[in-house]
Order: sequence, then C-alpha cells, then structure tokens
Amino acid sequence: MPIKQKLRPYQEEVGRAVLESVLNRRGLTFTVEMARQGGKNELSAQLELLLLTLGMARGATLVKAAPTFAPQCLISLRRLTERLDDAGFRGSWSREGAHVIRLGRARQLFLSAEPTANVVGMTADPLLEVDEAQEVDGEKFWKEFRPMGAATNATTVLYGTPWDGASLLEEVKGANLEAERKDGVRRHFSFDWEVVAACNPLYRRYVEAERARLGEEHPLFRTQYLLLPIAGRGGLFSPQQLAGMQGSHPRQHAPAPGGVYVAGLDVAGGGGASTNSIQEVSAGSARDATVLTIGELDFSICSEVLPEPGIKVVEHYHWQDVPHSQLLPHLSDVLKGRWACRRVAVDATGMGHTVASLLERALGKAVVTPFTFTAQSKSLLGYELMAAVNTGRVKMYARDGSGDWGEFWREMQSARALYGTNRRLNFYVEESAGHDDYLTSLALLVEAARYLPRVARGRRRETLAEASSAAAGWG
Repeated sequence: MPIKQKLRPYQEEVGRAVLESVLNRRGLTFTVEMARQGGKNELSAQLELLLLTLGMARGATLVKAAPTFAPQCLISLRRLTERLDDAGFRGSWSREGAHVIRLGRARQLFLSAEPTANVVGMTADPLLEVDEAQEVDGEKFWKEFRPMGAATNATTVLYGTPWDGASLLEEVKGANLEAERKDGVRRHFSFDWEVVAACNPLYRRYVEAERARLGEEHPLFRTQYLLLPIAGRGGLFSPQQLAGMQGSHPRQHAPAPGGVYVAGLDVAGGGGASTNSIQEVSAGSARDATVLTIGELDFSICSEVLPEPGIKVVEHYHWQDVPHSQLLPHLSDVLKGRWACRRVAVDATGMGHTVASLLERALGKAVVTPFTFTAQSKSLLGYELMAAVNTGRVKMYARDGSGDWGEFWREMQSARALYGTNRRLNFYVEESAGHDDYLTSLALLVEAARYLPRVARGRRRETLAEASSAAAGWG
C-alpha cells in the first residue's frame, strides 16, 4: 500500500542527508528548522517508517524525545502508527507499553525529555531524534540523551524553531554552522514559511492571515514562521510600535452616539484605607491603583484577513486608597450608566476576584469577563496585546496634558518583556520604574475588545477554515 503523504522537495532534502549519515554510519548531528506546520513531524514519521522497515530483520532501536510525553510524544507515536498502516503493516506492528512501537525486531521508543524523566541506560541505534529541541533542557540532552548514540555512532536530528537565542537548538545549530564552514558538509537546514508556501497555496493564505493578525514583528510570527530568534529580555514595545499607538482622536468623557464601548479594569491589590468619598486621583503615585480604561471599537477596519476591530482608547479612570465596597457602585455607574459597555475584562486575581464577582451580578455575566492571572494566561494576554499593537489596532487619545496621558506613556515606554521556556511571555514594569496599572488595564481592554458580532465571527471561521485545516495536516 502506498504512503498517503508524499514528502515535499525541502523535506526530501533533509531526509536524504539523514539517511546518508545513517546508512554509512557517519554519526552526524543535524538541526532542522521548519516553519510551523511545515511538515517536520511528517518527515520524522517517514524516516522512522523507513528505518523500522530496514531493521525488521536485523534489529534497530530508534529513539525520539520530546519536551513532554503527553501530548508531544503521543502525537508523534500516533502519526507513526498511521504511516505504518498506510504502508501495509497493519496487523504487523505492535505496541509495547505506552511508549514503544515494534515492527519485527525493530523498535521505536518515544521518551519524555522532562527534567524528572528517567531515560538513563537507553540505546539509540541508528537514529536519535529530538522534537521541539528549543524547549528541551540542554543539560538533560547532553547528559542523558546524547550518550544513547555513543556506542553505535547514531545519527542525531534536532527539530524545532528558534526562540530566545540561548536554547539547545540554537547551541547545536551554531556548532553545525561552524562545522559546515570547515568541511562543507551540510548539517543545518532552515525552511521558512515562504518555502513551505511555495508548495502549498492554502498554507500561504493561512500564514498571510496570521501575519495580518499578529504583525510581522510579533515574537510568535518571527520565531515560528520567519525562523528568527528573539532576545530573551528587552522592551515590550519598540519605538516604532509606540509611535503606532499614538492616536489623533480627542479624549472623551462621555460616549458618542452609536459608539460601541468595552473596558479593561486592573484592580488594586488591597483596596486601601477608608475614605468618605470616591475620588479619582492624579496618576503617577507610588501606590498601587485601580485603573479603568475605556475603548471604542472601530469596525471599519475589519476585513476577512483581519476581522478584529480597532480599539480607540477614549477615557481613563484612576483611583487609589478607595475600599472596594465604595468603588463598586461607582464602577457600575460608569460602566453601565455612562458608557453602556458591551464587555468588561476584569482582573479577578486575589482581591480582584470579589470585585469581578460583584460586577458580574451588577452588569451581567454576558458583559463581565473575569480574568485570573497565571503565568500561562498572562502570556496569552501579552501576545494578544502585542498583536493588537503590531497591527495598528490600538490607538491612544491625543495629548491632553493629564496625568493619565503621561502615566500611560511612561508605562508603555518602561514595559519589559521576559521570554521563557515553552514560549512563555511575562510582561511588566520594573518595580524601580513604578507600577504597571495602565499597561495591565490596556491588556485587559484588548481582551475585552474580542467582543465581535456573531456574523463577523462566523464569516472568519468560514473564510479561514480550509486554509487552517490544510496547514494543520502537515505539522
């Protein structure tokens, strides 16, 4: 039975190099960077299928590692079994335990590279693979995985995409490029999204839509599609991005007729000392504050490629040392009575949980979206904020001489980004530089701006579904 998935020219290029090293026992180490959904897993599965077939009689032990067993190893395992069935081996291969596929005397092992995984003592012959190598701990690889191929001079392949310039993949890539300069033998392969798109027009359509949605400078687009590493730590926004946020519209103290408004609310951690009245105070104080950012949605920029609306920041509210019990009625009046906000994203972490719950009761669950900050949720929020800024969707009201305007821009300029493992993003303002209340409120405003008429959402799903499905099939 023929294999259903035929390799593309750039995949075949890598496959030939790996097989030449395996069959001639050269023991080379390769690094392979392919744009997201470019087909590295398909290439890997077909290499494994061929080597298992060749080793059926004499024996072979192939090893593939991934940052996690579930889901990453399991995804690779499932793809291999599908390719075995496609090739006519249904009923001939068997599964031993959770992580081994056997075909005759040949075995394929799938192992977790998590720091606590016990993999010492395994042997790789003739191939050792590492998937998503940019997420695998370097020490774990060199001490526990690399020695698996020592006795057999196994060929090693590290697959992945760039990240912060300091990953295992980048380390081995650097060594490979240096070796190439010395002996001319190609060890590093890199195929960005345009190489993949040349073979698949639907993929081009999908990635162009992602570029429009995220912006070409977005960390995920740069690393996963352009295959360019990012700095592990630096400013959240570039001067060009900050300039793109500057709007020309005036600040508003009341809604315009026909306007659609949403809001982001960053809740101060404590609630502060009691006071006899609600007061909005000047920005820039050393104490934590509750900041509410009002945005007007601009649907005129929506298109099939970029369906999200623009966000015009039109108003800020800023409170300090106001107990939540006193602040809540005022918040309800501002959000519901004055602005009639369609959606409000509220910091529901810690003390904010009570505020979010009471606002839900006052405004309705359809309006209030509680947002609990965790490392993962904050990372996703940060990426959405960066996408909105990169694509010019966020515009701040024009200079009005207020403390709100000055503090907003101080925080935007001071905002830092820290990129960690698993493509995790943390954004913040250094404690020595002040607070990040306006920054967090803006990020929550972007979350609230995901409010979109049902018709527009449905149209986007229909428009991109085919392209997304085609791209996903080649991961």
